[in-house]
Amino acid sequence: MAGKDKLRKFAENLTFDNVIQPKFDEVFRVDYKLKNAWNSLFWKNSNPIVLELGCGKGEYSVEMAQMFPDKNFIGIDIKGARFWRGAKTALENSISNVAFIRTLVEFLGSFFGKNEISEIWITFPDPQLKSSRAKKRLTSPRFLNLYRQVLVPEGIIHLKTDSQELHEYTKELLLFNNQTILECTNDLYNSNTTDEVLSIKTHYEKSYLKQGKAITYIKFQVKDEIQHLPE
Repeated sequence: MAGKDKLRKFAENLTFDNVIQPKFDEVFRVDYKLKNAWNSLFWKNSNPIVLELGCGKGEYSVEMAQMFPDKNFIGIDIKGARFWRGAKTALENSISNVAFIRTLVEFLGSFFGKNEISEIWITFPDPQLKSSRAKKRLTSPRFLNLYRQVLVPEGIIHLKTDSQELHEYTKELLLFNNQTILECTNDLYNSNTTDEVLSIKTHYEKSYLKQGKAITYIKFQVKDEIQHLPE
C-alpha cells in the first residue's frame, strides 16, 4: 500500500503548477531554464526568494509563505512524495507564493544565479554524524560555499536542528572561519528568542520534542570562502 501511495503522490505532483521536477540532464552540469529568471518568468514579481533545503513535508515553506506574502518561498527536497503534502496544502489554500523543486541540494547552482536568493532555511537535516560523511552535512564547507554563490551579499542562513552535534559543528566551523553569527542557542524553546518564524514546528520537530530533545538554532551569514576545520 505504501508503494501505491507514493506512486499516487508522484503522479499528482505532475499536475501541480507549484511543483518543478526537472530531468537529470536538465540540471547536471548545465543551467536550468529558470536560473536568473525566477522572479521574471516564474513568480512574475520582484519579491525576495527564500529557500528551504531538505524541506520534508513542506510545512515550514508553506507557513512562512502565509506569514510573509511579500516574499517567495521554494522548498527543495529529493523526496517528492514528502513535499506532496505541502504543495497540495498550498494549492488548496490558494497560497501562491510557495513552490517546490524535486532535486538534490548539490544542484543548487544549476537552479539559481548570483544574488538570486535572499535567505536560506535548513530545517532538521540528516546530521550525517559519521566523520566519513562530514562533507554531506548541509552546513559543511562544500555546501556553505555553494550557498554563498547564490545568496545576496547580506543573505542569511538559518539552521534549526535537534542534533546538538550538527549545531556545535556548524558553530565551530563558522567561528574558525570568522563568519558572522547573528543568533545562536542550543535550546530554542528555553531561550529568549521570540521570532515568530521559529515557532513553526515541522512533523519531525514535534516528534523530537515529544522525545524530550532540545531544539537548537543558529542564524548566520557567510561572506568569505569557508575552509575545513583542522583535523
